[in-house]
Amino acid sequence: MVYTSAILLSLIGYFVIGHLAGRRVKHLDDYLVAGRNAPTFLILGTLVASYLSTSAFLGETGFAYQGYPFVMLIFAAISTSGCLLGALAFGRYLRRSGTLTVPEFFGKRFASKRVQTIAGLTTVVGLGAYLLGVMQGAGIMFEELTGLPYWVGLVLVWLTYTGFILYSGSPGVMLTDTVMFVIFSVAALGGSLYIIQDLGGWHGVVEGLLAQGDKPDIALWHGVLQGEDATFSTPGEALTWGLTLGLVWAAVLAASPWQSSRYLMARNEHVVMRSAMLTAVSLAVFYALMMMTGAAINLYDPTLDGEHAMVWAALNILPTWLGVVILTGVFAAGLSSCSTFLSIIGFSISNDILPANRSEAAAMRTSRIAVLAAGLIALVLALFQPPAVMAVVWFAATLFASSWGPVALMSIWSRRITAAGAGWGLAVGFVGNLILSLLVQAGWLELPVYLHPVVLGTLMALVAIVVASALTRVSQAERDYRAFLHRDDEHEPSGWMAGSRWVAAFTMLSGVAVGTFLWRQYADTLAALAGQFGIPESAVTGAYALAVGCGGMLVIAGAVGYRVVRSRNAPAHIARPAEP
Repeated sequence: MVYTSAILLSLIGYFVIGHLAGRRVKHLDDYLVAGRNAPTFLILGTLVASYLSTSAFLGETGFAYQGYPFVMLIFAAISTSGCLLGALAFGRYLRRSGTLTVPEFFGKRFASKRVQTIAGLTTVVGLGAYLLGVMQGAGIMFEELTGLPYWVGLVLVWLTYTGFILYSGSPGVMLTDTVMFVIFSVAALGGSLYIIQDLGGWHGVVEGLLAQGDKPDIALWHGVLQGEDATFSTPGEALTWGLTLGLVWAAVLAASPWQSSRYLMARNEHVVMRSAMLTAVSLAVFYALMMMTGAAINLYDPTLDGEHAMVWAALNILPTWLGVVILTGVFAAGLSSCSTFLSIIGFSISNDILPANRSEAAAMRTSRIAVLAAGLIALVLALFQPPAVMAVVWFAATLFASSWGPVALMSIWSRRITAAGAGWGLAVGFVGNLILSLLVQAGWLELPVYLHPVVLGTLMALVAIVVASALTRVSQAERDYRAFLHRDDEHEPSGWMAGSRWVAAFTMLSGVAVGTFLWRQYADTLAALAGQFGIPESAVTGAYALAVGCGGMLVIAGAVGYRVVRSRNAPAHIARPAEP
């Protein structure tokens, strides 16, 4: 009854917060991009909340429980670098464009409505699948916590986030995302610390994992390599998976519509860079705590279903009050992702796919109708499609890495990419990855770890871009728009620069702290127990390398951010080229 009340109250609370935010929505710019006036904390909140969902709390923590906590840390160390890559190489230029959606940016950059439409269609299809996955995760949680039917949870969740999106648009999504970010951050921190301390701290957890025999080598950096359920058969395969998927998700963080579109709401480009660096820090801390916690749950019960491990721990291990915080936090993570994805789908349908010659009032009405229609379709699919949270979410996200990633970065940095190249790159990367992924899931195609469908899809997109661009010419409108994006203004408030340098310095110090923590708490502990448990020297060396790598990526991110802040001049007021 306690958990049921907490979930229902949280739904009511988010609905109310979203509607309060809607009072400030007067114009289309307010509805779609929150008036482009959001401060760093709100952009940070919506970035983290958009990325972390039920897939992270249930699926990825479940993968750690199944035997791969430190492979997930390798993945996280690489993937979080995409936050800064996205901000510096794409996000700040996107903010500079002043567009309402990312597909609209592609349309203006390449002076092509066709490119904008293709980007809009990939947004709707890809995010539709992503939305399906996180809705199902929220429905599963609702069913387990309340005992009510799965469909009841889906309908209530859908009514909540659809209700405030229809009224408040982006301001409601951003504000509720930030509230949810605070809740699930407290939940992750509190739950992880309780479980780890209950088992004797990091030393106790590592020693316990080494001693148990159900999942041998779970405490080593490469995870479980034996048994029918082992995902990897060699340390090299585990490392390849972590690095490959880490790079894929770095591209997702850099260019995907649900991440990059958050920058369109930022007050200025300093907010873009600050929020990106702080997002990298937040994600690094989250993964360091939650992946170890996922593995530690094995010391209570090693026979659980992976995706239900965190829910089981909250219900059976944690004090009731902390369990309530944890589970409402996990629920909030799913709800925030649902609201973000549905809003982007609806905005893209109205702004990028349907005819654009409408008044502002008509455009807002069309956006709301699109949100409602897309939400209803997602609800029907979620009700009848069997849940597979992590599989669906990871599948949908990688579609954007192979299609949007190359085009987004080349739209800023390549002088040779043409509208035809961009259109074909978006389409081929998306469809190619989609077909290969479906063939693999059906068992008709088997690929090695290093040739994940997203890797092949990206290569196909690059080939399509190069060939199509070679057969066409860059127009003057494309040259002018790219020149506008790279033009600087000499005037920039010194206070913003100083604040951004402090954030970069904090990011570097956070990297040192994360690396030192993993070195002392994990690698040193493993080294001390190596003789007792017969741990090979290569595994100990790998643990130290893991600590250096996880901390080092944040140090590098902060250093790059610091250098860019010092050397750049923000384009506060630049005349835009004529509309294509």
